[in-house]
Amino acid sequence: MTFFMIAKNIVKQPKSIVEVTITVPWTDLQATWDATLQRMASDVELSGFRKGTAPLPMVEQQLGNRLQDEVLKVAMPNFLIEALKDTDIIPIDYPKYDLISFVKGNQLQFKATITNRPVVTVGNYKTIKVARPGLKPVTEEEVQKVIDDLFKRWKGRQSSVVLPFGGPQSSAAQNQNPSANQAGSINFQGGQTQNEIAASPSAPRNDVVGHDVPNEEFAHAMGALSLSDLKSKIRKDLESNVSYNNELDFEEAILQEVEKMTMVELPEILIADELNRMLVSLQRRVADMGLLLEDYLKGQGKTLEQLKNEWKVQAEKNVRMELGLAEVARAENVTISDAELQAEVDKIQDNKVKQQFEAQEPRLHLRHALRQTRTLDLLKKMVGG
Repeated sequence: MTFFMIAKNIVKQPKSIVEVTITVPWTDLQATWDATLQRMASDVELSGFRKGTAPLPMVEQQLGNRLQDEVLKVAMPNFLIEALKDTDIIPIDYPKYDLISFVKGNQLQFKATITNRPVVTVGNYKTIKVARPGLKPVTEEEVQKVIDDLFKRWKGRQSSVVLPFGGPQSSAAQNQNPSANQAGSINFQGGQTQNEIAASPSAPRNDVVGHDVPNEEFAHAMGALSLSDLKSKIRKDLESNVSYNNELDFEEAILQEVEKMTMVELPEILIADELNRMLVSLQRRVADMGLLLEDYLKGQGKTLEQLKNEWKVQAEKNVRMELGLAEVARAENVTISDAELQAEVDKIQDNKVKQQFEAQEPRLHLRHALRQTRTLDLLKKMVGG
C-alpha cells in the first residue's frame, strides 16, 4: 500500500460545492513523473537516435510542458481521491482543477472544485395519503370520433387510388395484427387483411368512395370483422389508454407528495442536467412534427435561454422528487440484484442497444431507474393503491 504525505484543506460552499486545496511533496509525485516520462519517451524521435532510444534527459527537454501537463492529468485525480478518503464527500460531477503552483523538484499545489452528493431529508413518507383518481368512462362520442377520424383518412386513401377490389391497403390492413401503443392506436387481433377481403365472395366491390359514413368494408380494412366489432375494439383500446393514464396520474400524485416533504439544497449541476433532459424530450417531440427546434422556438417567439428559464422551477421540482425517491429507496433498503439487472437487459430485442449495456455507466443508470420504479411501487402499496 502506498502512503502519501499530502496536505489538504476542504472548504464546503453553498449548494453542495466543495473546494479541496491539496499540497503534494515532490517525493510523492516523482514516481508518476518518471513513469510518465518513460511512457512518452517510447514515441519520441530525436535526431541521431532510433525512436524510443534517446536519453531521457534529452526527451524530457524535448517534451517540455507536454510532459508536465500529462503528469498533472494523471496525478491530480489520484491525489484528489486520496484527499477525499475518510470524508463524507462523494462527488457527483467531474472535478474542475486549478493549478496553483508547481515546478519539477518542488511541491505541487492545486485546487479541485467538485459538487458533493447533497444531503437529502425526507419527511414521514409512510403517512402520505393519495386517493387513486376515478376511472373516467369512455363515451360513445369518443368511440365515434375515433371511427370518424379513421374513416376520413381511409376514404382519402381510397379516393386517391382505385383498385379492382378493396382499394389500396391501409397501414392497418398491411398487418394482420397491428400493435397498440400508449397513444391509443388500435390493436386488432385476428382481423382480415385487405387481400383476404378481396378474395372473399361476399366482399363488396370498390364502390366505397361514394359512401359518406363508415361501412362494413371500411371495418374490414381496419382489421375488424364488422363495424360493430371495430367499435368494440376501439372502446377496449380507449379504456386501456384511460387506465394507463389513470395509473400515471396516481404515481404523479404520490411523487408530488414526496417532493413536498423532501428537504435538500439543490446542486446547480443537477438542475442543469434536468433542463438538458427536458430539452432533449422537446427536441424529439418537435422532430416528430417534422420541425427543427430552431423553427419551433421562432414560432413560439422565444429563445432557448428564455425557455430554460421558464422550465427552471419545474426542473428543480423534478430533481427534488428524484432525490427524495432515492432517499426513500435507501431508507427502505430497496435494491436491484445483478440477476435482476441482467434479466432486464436480456429483454432488449435490439442487439445494438443491448450492447450498450455491456459498459458500466449505462448499467448503473438502468439499475438506478429500476430501483426508483420499485420504490414507487412500494409507495403505491403504502398509500393503498
